Amino acid sequence: MHDALSGPRNGTIGGTAAGTAGTAAATPGPVPFFTQARTFETLWPDVRSRLTEVFDDGKFSHGRQVARFEEALARWTGARYAVGVNSGTDALVLLLRACGLRPGDEVVVPAFTFIASASSVVLAGGRPVFADIDPVTYTLDPASAADAITARTRMIMPVHLFCQMADMDALLGLGRRHGLTVVEDSAEAIGMRWDGVHAGLLGAGGVLSFFPTKTLGALGDAGAILTDDPRLAETAGALRHHGRYGRTLAHFPGISNETTVNGVNSKMDDIQAAVLLAKLTRLHEDIARRARLAAAYTERLAGTPGVLRLPTPVPRGARTDPVFYVYLVEVERRDDLAAYLARHGVGTETYYPVPLHLQECFAGAGHRRGDFPHAERACERTLALPLYPDMSLDDVDTVCDLVRRFATGRTV
Repeated sequence: MHDALSGPRNGTIGGTAAGTAGTAAATPGPVPFFTQARTFETLWPDVRSRLTEVFDDGKFSHGRQVARFEEALARWTGARYAVGVNSGTDALVLLLRACGLRPGDEVVVPAFTFIASASSVVLAGGRPVFADIDPVTYTLDPASAADAITARTRMIMPVHLFCQMADMDALLGLGRRHGLTVVEDSAEAIGMRWDGVHAGLLGAGGVLSFFPTKTLGALGDAGAILTDDPRLAETAGALRHHGRYGRTLAHFPGISNETTVNGVNSKMDDIQAAVLLAKLTRLHEDIARRARLAAAYTERLAGTPGVLRLPTPVPRGARTDPVFYVYLVEVERRDDLAAYLARHGVGTETYYPVPLHLQECFAGAGHRRGDFPHAERACERTLALPLYPDMSLDDVDTVCDLVRRFATGRTV
């Protein structure tokens, strides 16, 4: 299998896209939606060495590897503080609590995002209030967010999705005008920056998820809170460890510290921290590889019938750094295409089939279909194609050939 990213089978990124008229179709083969088997095989010597340290320490949670990872992550992102927790969802819940969310406070959340963006508000004691998205970036629309603000609104939560950040200039300005705290669901956004500032650090704080499929993924669940605010970092650090302030990380006696606030058990696993430390060393390389794979997709799929929109990083008032976590396309007959690709061994993912305002768990908000049309349209038409560093350009050729065959009716 051709693994170099110097070009497709004909040797150049700029060559004729495979699967178009006059070229041979790529040899079909299984392309999973995600795998990191080759990456992990390469990293195994480093991971094994770090795991040996974990076993030698005899502390498997909230230990020395977690402390090292927090320091390395803070350096990589430019954050003053990185607080490791056991999932991206917990990171959101603890961030909201550390920012002072009170029972009944409203948080403006986009209607098109993963359920955790809104359920975290509920778990933190607040009430999510939905707004529509920008149809190109799929991120929170500032005008719709402004319409959602009431006297009970306390926070705005933009979500950075797929390959780019929300319009932070507009949303931060909205927060300032209304005296609202801006917290960033930057779970997918490692490596994304706004005028040099990493995602999650423009508002009060942000989060990262290290779910295995993420740009920086663990072997299980893990997450982190990013902030430049020392008091927020201290509070989040206490909340993750049953509300205990003082030294607890990599410190056995800290488990006996006095409990000052009602916290939870959301300590990061040292085994996951060890894996993340190893993978952090090649994160820049992985991001660059994702970008080149995404460019290959865009070249090959441009002009395909039925493909309504390809990922489009939008210019902002400041320099931004898109990072392709997901290659998301809008297509006609989305579910039929997904089923066709699955029959040919290509994995896909639907982000997200039901908008949040129409989810049963939020039925009490009283929304109806048509309230947020851009979010609803995205839920009906978007499909994520495979994109991960272990992919080859032959894999991209295979996926694109199948998409074009489906689009042109050549589905035999």
